[in-house]
Amino acid sequence: MSQITNPTSADPLSPLHGQVALITGSSSGIGAATARQLASVGATVVINSVHSVSAGEALAGELPGADYVQADVADEEQAHRLIETVIQRHGRLDVLVNNAGATVVIPHGDLEAATPEIWRRIFDVNVIGTWQVTVAAVPHLVASGRGQVVNVSSIAGERPTGSSIPYACSKAAVSHMTRLLANTLGPDIRVNAVAPGLVDTPWTAEWDTVRAYVQAQAPLRRIATSEDVAEMIYGLIRASYVTGEVVLVDGGLNLR
Repeated sequence: MSQITNPTSADPLSPLHGQVALITGSSSGIGAATARQLASVGATVVINSVHSVSAGEALAGELPGADYVQADVADEEQAHRLIETVIQRHGRLDVLVNNAGATVVIPHGDLEAATPEIWRRIFDVNVIGTWQVTVAAVPHLVASGRGQVVNVSSIAGERPTGSSIPYACSKAAVSHMTRLLANTLGPDIRVNAVAPGLVDTPWTAEWDTVRAYVQAQAPLRRIATSEDVAEMIYGLIRASYVTGEVVLVDGGLNLR
C-alpha cells in the first residue's frame, strides 16, 4: 500500500487541487479512509452520514476545507438535498463516491430470516440510495467537465458469498448499475466501482471465523484495511481512460 502524503488543498500541484468530492457514508471505515486519501491529494471533501454525526463532524474538522452534511441517501428528498447542499457550499461537484451501505448478517441457508422487510431495507440504502444520489449529482458532474462516480460494491456482488443473500444481491445490482451508467453517461462522466472482500472495519470487528478463513486462503494472507480500498478508489479516480470497471480488492481471495 502506498504512503498517504499530506499536501494541503491549496497546493496547486496536488492531483485533485480545486476539485470537490462527496463521499457518502464517510464518518468511519472505508468512507473515512477515502475522505482522508482524497483530501491528502488536494480535494475538498464533503463528509456524509445518517448516524454518527459527531464522528463525521470531527473528521471534517481534521481535513482542510472539508465539511459535513447529515443525510439519509435512502430518502429521496434527503438525497437531493445532500447534493444541493454541496453545490450551495462549494459551487461544484467533481467526484461522487457512493459508499453508504447497510447489511444484516444472515446465514445463506436461513431463507426465512431474510424477510422482505430486510430485503427492502438493504436495497433502499445500497441500491436506491446509490441511484438517487447519482441522479441528483449528474448535472453537476457533467458541468465539472471531468466528473466521475466511484461506487463501493463488494466481492459478494461478484461471487456467491457475503453477509446475507439480500446484501449480496444488492451489491450485484450496484456492480451492474455501474456498468450501465458508464455506458450511458460517457463520455461526460466516468463510472467505476470497487468490490472489496473482507475489510477491517467496525462492521466486521467480530467476524472472527471469516477473518481466519481469509487470512488462511487469500494469496496475500491478510484482510484488507480501509486504506487499501481507499487507495483503489483514488486509483480509479486517476485512471482517466477507465470506465465501467468493477475492480476486486480482495487480496486475491477470488482465485481460491
